[in-house]
Amino acid sequence: MKIVRTGSAAWSGGIKDGKGSISTESGALQDYPYGFASRFEGQPGSNPEELIAAAHSACFTMALSLVLGEAGLRADQLDTSAKVTLEQVDGGYAITASHLTLKARIPGADQETFDKLAAGAKANCPVSKLLKAEITLDAALID
Repeated sequence: MKIVRTGSAAWSGGIKDGKGSISTESGALQDYPYGFASRFEGQPGSNPEELIAAAHSACFTMALSLVLGEAGLRADQLDTSAKVTLEQVDGGYAITASHLTLKARIPGADQETFDKLAAGAKANCPVSKLLKAEITLDAALID
């Protein structure tokens, strides 16, 4: 099975004074603004790195749900966030890391099993496989 999803961006102007917009096929984002200031100066608007962080969080969480089910477990709650790092490298910029933080409520799971399943989900998440960055994970079971 092959699944293709589409996102798009439009841009006008120079790198610092230009303005862009991001859209997704689903309509979750429709002409949402982004630009130099929202990417590099912390101004309002979106940026590619936060979109990758959201995608990595969602992908990992679904992958974990899958491996939990295969192990006979079911999560009451999985809360995942990702911090994606953009750094200047070799005269340009690169995404150098994605750090996942997970808090999970999984009845019947012990810490050792949970750690093993979370590590497997991290390694097998399609977005993790896409990123050529260091991927780390802090995972905690909560009551």
